[in-house]
Amino acid sequence: MLLLVRVTLLLSWLSCYTNACDRGVSGNSSNKREAEILLCRSCGYEIASSLDLKFVASKLALAQRNDTVIGDQKVPVQLFENPHGRRFQVITLKKAALQKHWPADSHFSWFPGFSWTMSTCPRCQSHIGWSFQPSSWPGQVTEKDFEESEETFVALIIDQLLQENFAATLLVVPRTFRS
Repeated sequence: MLLLVRVTLLLSWLSCYTNACDRGVSGNSSNKREAEILLCRSCGYEIASSLDLKFVASKLALAQRNDTVIGDQKVPVQLFENPHGRRFQVITLKKAALQKHWPADSHFSWFPGFSWTMSTCPRCQSHIGWSFQPSSWPGQVTEKDFEESEETFVALIIDQLLQENFAATLLVVPRTFRS
């Protein structure tokens, strides 16, 4: 009798577990990964979405690793060094909400064949990363041309970013506001 109860409970648990897996993390019927939002570490401005990740490999990277920078998703992180010896760990994305400081420059580019421009947070002007465009393009292009092109990308410094889900755990509601 006890064995029958255990088997029934096990089958019930397996059925529930399978149904939960079919629904996905959010409980809806889609298996698509939900977007993780990346914020400016200085001011909390929404910089990018994990849905815009686009790995662009560089032979000039000093090192590369896969890391869980965004949620539980493994993301390629590359290490670069600028001419002044400062090192940056970056992730690459198709696009991000950044203020680009034109003109683009092809000197010392970490991605051969691409020109770069420094990019900052639109709210607080903190240096967030760089925007890259083909070197054959003019030094300054419109935001629309940059965003619509398949050839452009951004490299964001992971130390300058904060996950929205993590930031939400840092907020504490004062006792006087709790019911």
